[in-house]
Amino acid sequence: MVKATVVSMLLMMFSACTYAQPDLDDAFDKFSALYEQRFGQVRACLNPTSSRFSVCSPALRNDGNAPYILHHAKPTEKVVVLLHGLSDSPFYMRGIAQALFDEGMNVIVPLNVGHGQLDADDEMSDSELAARWSAHLSDVVKIAPSLGDKIYLGGFSTGGALAVKQYLHHPEGIEGILLFSGALALDSGVEKLSRIWGIQWVARLLDGDYITQGPNPYKYPTIASFAGLELMEIINDIREQFEQGKTIDVPVFAAHSQADATTPISGVEDLLAHTTATNTLFVIDESYKLCHANLVINQSMVNDMHFNKQNIDLRDPCAVPSKNPLFSQMIMMMDSFVNN
Repeated sequence: MVKATVVSMLLMMFSACTYAQPDLDDAFDKFSALYEQRFGQVRACLNPTSSRFSVCSPALRNDGNAPYILHHAKPTEKVVVLLHGLSDSPFYMRGIAQALFDEGMNVIVPLNVGHGQLDADDEMSDSELAARWSAHLSDVVKIAPSLGDKIYLGGFSTGGALAVKQYLHHPEGIEGILLFSGALALDSGVEKLSRIWGIQWVARLLDGDYITQGPNPYKYPTIASFAGLELMEIINDIREQFEQGKTIDVPVFAAHSQADATTPISGVEDLLAHTTATNTLFVIDESYKLCHANLVINQSMVNDMHFNKQNIDLRDPCAVPSKNPLFSQMIMMMDSFVNN
């Protein structure tokens, strides 16, 4: 207990660089405890700022993979929880999180189980992985009331699916949902494959040792087949909730590319058919050929990735990260949504 307290104090001093935040201390302490429990050791991050509380660890690939809270040194009227996607990290929420912070909101960006790590083999093949994803998001949402009165919940891809599942099972206190390339449906081939009995056991065998190092310092080089099937479990849970008559009764903001072959836009369209409030759908036309992961990327993030293009198959149009050409317009629509 003494060790945990010392670590939390150091994180307060060096990662957040803010020395008098009595209103937020409890939230920071609980947030760091989540990752100390998971990794066994946390440390102060390099290059701290006064508005960012980050939790770093020797277990992470680098500090850019660390979970963080953007804060105004006090609780705000609105607080947003944003969860990243499958195989990537909190880095991918940077542009969106900063935009929400600039609108006066505190923003929590957690690190999902199995992600951002030097060694992720055990977690990415855990038979309880989907349940652990949901449990972690639930733990983070419990921290949110300490940071703001009105809670918005959302995320990118898998993070968006987990946000929807969280709302359907625990809608209390959620004011709205934000979805970016929301994984509410997968490629038809993947969906058919997921229905085969025993396929998850086969997937674990085929995945072998999970490789975490690659050309992108903030994203794993491949998506584990088993983890993809765990995502399908989340999607099926959401569909079952709708089949049982549940609806989403808070406003939804959804941004999606019509050219997204990873998570077809039909999944988001189906979700919006099960809502009762006023929604905002920002659709990027197929003519832009915007890839799934690029929807949340702006030019600053492309610059900071330092993506290594060596040994990359450049025939794949989605192999190299590139900016969303309509990122600014998407952010304007999102800002209008959360300020409504």
